[in-house]
Amino acid sequence: MSDLHNLTLAEASAAIQARRVSAVELLQAQLTRARAVQPAINAFIRIDEEQALAQAHALDAQAARGHFLGPLHGVPMAHKDMFYRTGLVTSCGSAIRCSTRTDTTATALQRLDAAGAVDFGTLNMAEFAYGPTGHNVHFGAARNPWNTAHITGGSSSGSGAAVAARACFGALGSDTGGSVRLPASLCGVTGLKVTYGRVSRAGAMPLSYSMDTIGPLARTALDCAMMLQVLAGPDPRDPTTPSQPVPEYLNRLRQPLGALRVGIPNQFFHDDLDPAVARCIEDARRTLASLGYRLVPVDIPDMRPAEVAATHVIAAEAAALHGNWLRNRPGEYSPQVRARLMRGLAVPAPRYIDALRLRGELLQRFLTEVFSQVDVLHLPSLAIPTPTLAETDVGGGERMDRILALLTRLQRPLNFLGLPSIALPCGFAGNNVPVGMQIAGRPFAEDVVLHLAHAFQQATDWHARQPALA
Repeated sequence: MSDLHNLTLAEASAAIQARRVSAVELLQAQLTRARAVQPAINAFIRIDEEQALAQAHALDAQAARGHFLGPLHGVPMAHKDMFYRTGLVTSCGSAIRCSTRTDTTATALQRLDAAGAVDFGTLNMAEFAYGPTGHNVHFGAARNPWNTAHITGGSSSGSGAAVAARACFGALGSDTGGSVRLPASLCGVTGLKVTYGRVSRAGAMPLSYSMDTIGPLARTALDCAMMLQVLAGPDPRDPTTPSQPVPEYLNRLRQPLGALRVGIPNQFFHDDLDPAVARCIEDARRTLASLGYRLVPVDIPDMRPAEVAATHVIAAEAAALHGNWLRNRPGEYSPQVRARLMRGLAVPAPRYIDALRLRGELLQRFLTEVFSQVDVLHLPSLAIPTPTLAETDVGGGERMDRILALLTRLQRPLNFLGLPSIALPCGFAGNNVPVGMQIAGRPFAEDVVLHLAHAFQQATDWHARQPALA
């Protein structure tokens, strides 16, 4: 089969389990595809062919004996270069860490390994995950497979680009202020920001301890559910992970959940929507209504304080994490990331503490005032069509500053509240780049947002469309 790279993760898994294809064949297809598209999209930092082929051969030998490690047995993946693996360099998109070998392996990678996934490379990212566009002065900007003049979104830029270009079946990303959902939305794939604590962050580069989350990017909600089933659950290495049981996400996708109430916020999330984006969002809502879901206008608390408070929390916590390097190795940061980190040093302690206090208060208001009336919220991912690399690069002036502020405006408040949210494609704007939507739910209601996203994708084909790369 010459087009194995076009399979979804779920289809690739089923083909392995049915012995219609081998792990080695799948991996070789992905390696060929990755090398073909890399010059155009710059998604990969490193490809580990020899190690991955050895792993694939071993998995095929186990499959020949009728032994499968798990649902991801033999499925090739690549991941954002911020997940540590013993003995390998994890650059975190930076010059500071570009030659440092680690002595630990991230829990997320351990769980994917245990389920049989093949790890064949690391993916480009914003330096230290601190940027929403995909620019990187050390490794070059990742580029959008739909239109390479446009950004991928960040900070999981390579993850979004590689999945969209069919260069890997699934990828890990991180989401502190939109960094899974932005690349998913801008690159036309599906990305899940989990509830704070749902997936262990042990062995992953931290940016903001109280807001970081780890989540999957893949072609479909079904693919993301398969990855989450493996990733979710308590971990003694990460005390923020809860002990509550993990739902059977795949079963929940197939079970009817009744007439879900889909909330349409009356405030904040629809301010200044570009007409092309608004048209796609309205079309998506008509689809949801046609599927029997009840659309319910709902008032929500003022999100502007959450937007500001989230910025303060991330800035202060990131600056604290980088304090030693800022003092001793400041010249190894890009000027933009160094400036952002230095601003975090100026956040007063009372303002940081007030921001954390607001978080609990606002979440409680959301639970009592909003989620008492609706089961999920349907939201745009971004108010504007995907901007270009040039518009968001250094020197763009006031227009650049405005665009950068808009990129995370509809994402970051959900990080502040710790809510799960899935981003998925729902149309295209005039510049031939995807438009994304979000479905957000109550804490630990990943099964519900996945269910609704899966239902939408069963009724539409936006997720199945492919960029015209060689």
